[in-house]
Amino acid sequence: MPIIYHETTKTFHLQNAHLSYVMQVLKNGQLGQLYFGKRVHDRVDFSYLVETSPRAMAVCPFEDDMSFSMDHLKQEFPVYGNGDMRHPALDVLQPNGSRYSQFVYVGHRIEKGKPSMHPLPHVYVENEDEMTTLTIELEDTVMQARLELVYSLDEQRPAIMRSARLTNEGEKPLQIDRMMSFALDLPDANYTMLELTGAWSRERHLKERSLQHGIQAIGSLRGHSSHNFNPFIALKRPKTTEYLGEAYGFSLIYSGNFLAQIEVDTYDTSRVMMGIHPQNFSWELASQETFQTPEAVFVYADQGLNALSQTFHDLYRHRLARGYWRDRPRPLLVNNWEGTYFDFNEARILEMAKTAKELGLELFVLDDGWFGHRNDDTTSLGDWYPNLQKLPEGITGLANKVTELGLGFGLWFEPEMISIDSDLYRAHPEWMLSTPHRHPSHGRHQYILDFSNPEVVKAIGDMMVKILSEAPISYVKWDMNRAMSEVYSLTTPSHEQGKVMHRYILGVYDLYDRLTTAFPKILFESCASGGARFDPGMLYYAPQAWTSDDTDAVERLKIQYGTSLVYPISSMGSHVSAVPNHQLSRITSLPFRANVAYFGTFGYELDVTKLSDEEKTIIKEQIQWMKDHRALIQFGTFYRLSSPFESNVTCWMVVSEDKREALVGWYRVLNKVNAAYERIRLAGLDEDMLYHVSGLELDLYGDELMHIGLLTSDHTSGERKATDPTQNGDFVSRIYHLKACG
Repeated sequence: MPIIYHETTKTFHLQNAHLSYVMQVLKNGQLGQLYFGKRVHDRVDFSYLVETSPRAMAVCPFEDDMSFSMDHLKQEFPVYGNGDMRHPALDVLQPNGSRYSQFVYVGHRIEKGKPSMHPLPHVYVENEDEMTTLTIELEDTVMQARLELVYSLDEQRPAIMRSARLTNEGEKPLQIDRMMSFALDLPDANYTMLELTGAWSRERHLKERSLQHGIQAIGSLRGHSSHNFNPFIALKRPKTTEYLGEAYGFSLIYSGNFLAQIEVDTYDTSRVMMGIHPQNFSWELASQETFQTPEAVFVYADQGLNALSQTFHDLYRHRLARGYWRDRPRPLLVNNWEGTYFDFNEARILEMAKTAKELGLELFVLDDGWFGHRNDDTTSLGDWYPNLQKLPEGITGLANKVTELGLGFGLWFEPEMISIDSDLYRAHPEWMLSTPHRHPSHGRHQYILDFSNPEVVKAIGDMMVKILSEAPISYVKWDMNRAMSEVYSLTTPSHEQGKVMHRYILGVYDLYDRLTTAFPKILFESCASGGARFDPGMLYYAPQAWTSDDTDAVERLKIQYGTSLVYPISSMGSHVSAVPNHQLSRITSLPFRANVAYFGTFGYELDVTKLSDEEKTIIKEQIQWMKDHRALIQFGTFYRLSSPFESNVTCWMVVSEDKREALVGWYRVLNKVNAAYERIRLAGLDEDMLYHVSGLELDLYGDELMHIGLLTSDHTSGERKATDPTQNGDFVSRIYHLKACG
């Protein structure tokens, strides 16, 4: 059995071929954490790992035992009280004003498979043999509450899914002020913390810091997972690399406010916690009501960060993303936004679509500006009916004409937003999130609908269903262009305002669920000003996300590299845009832009009718190349080889499952004069297989390419001009195609 329980010692051992996770019921009835790491042999008694010794000033629950202190023991789900002075995972205000709780073990159950967590997004199974689930039941008889800790062990991958739920079994309400999805106490602090941070247009940059005493944390209070921080952290040993060493990854399947925190005490125990951010959160739990936390995913690796990422990629691609598009290569598209912004009509859109078809593209996406009377960003959000001045035959007429050309048709929505200048606001001002007697703040001239109100979610959904039902639409880009502030629901009682932000996200999930169920073959792409909601919760409904509004290829090297630490390549929306770039005014060649964008879903973000004949020829070749290789890129095994955060050269590669084919992307940002010879060691190949390497036009064995390396030297001294300007100077890139010989 992958989950073993030893009754005599009250020990739980979760074990597969890769990892072990060991817990034990302590002598006070609470649950202690003993070990999480590389697989070890099972034994009946792991209690030698319960480390106790008398310590000065320790607070102890037993009069006759000065060595047993919860302040020094490693725990599974710490609560306030019992002498633990560290931050708890659970904080409940009880009717008598106390926050002291003590949840003791009363039972457990072990089941094959993994139960649904609807309405929350979650990792799922397609047959029960894939995972085994342990539910540990704990009770606080004074509080009259039951706490269930849920662990689902993946039987093939080094991954564990964790969540918690609290049920009020008393007659009076309880108030949850803090409830994390998990806590994990590790026995030392010799780790480097990795996080994905940034801001709009530079999302998910990889940052590292060594653990120190005290709190190190990231999080979001913006109502979405945010451009600034991502609901993911990792811990690696200081000498761990992309290829060697131990690492732990923690990812939260949630799209709202979150906290990821590591507390290191002065005895160097590291307490890791993730969950809904307690700021602005308060949940009154009525009698017999249950609160369920979002699910968190643990991944363990002992062969470096690439192995950690590959587990996340495989799990999220196959058991978090769902539906028709999960395993299908994504259509190659053109989006009109940077080509036209709001300035378009039907004739111009059809001209662009005809050119897109001639180039070999498969999908045309109409972005912002098609609805209400919207000609700029000050009006009409919430009025989801076509602007007939721009589109005389509406979305249905335009979509029919585009599909008659042989293209799919996609459409942009921003369902969660409202403009003051809109019919919806004039009819329902109470549907906007705003605080009474306070001036509301806007972002991009727009405000936020109260998606904690089911009536609002239904009304917006009805408008979207009408559009999607009447037109042949095969793709939806779902945007969200501002963070939440001054959150107050005008239709929610005052004592429940602490529930609004979580209920809002549940409302978003509910609308996604309604639309993806009603239109199962539509490809949904999530977007929140680019990367503000690039998180696992969204991947459950939309198998790809717009990675960033920044389409500059040089900046995308860092954004896509950082994103790959946890998210699969098939989830990254990546487009070729016009130059000078609209965000940075940088000029890079078409080949460089495409070579970066290939490693994602791929498309174009420009006005294709303004291309020169030479550019059209290049783009036709790019489109055909991507059609030939997109399945390998989007569903192969991805390796990071050289980091843009550490080097002038970025390099990554993707390898087919059978290892007979690979693609290597190599990118140099700035040129060097009279530089040293260079090579990149590849990864993931079959050592004994002979590969033909395009670009070098050599046949080389896998062991040569991995241990000696791929030669990438220019052999230039700056004293001659390149015959191909895209292969000399700044912003140079190459794609090497490796194919097994014979």
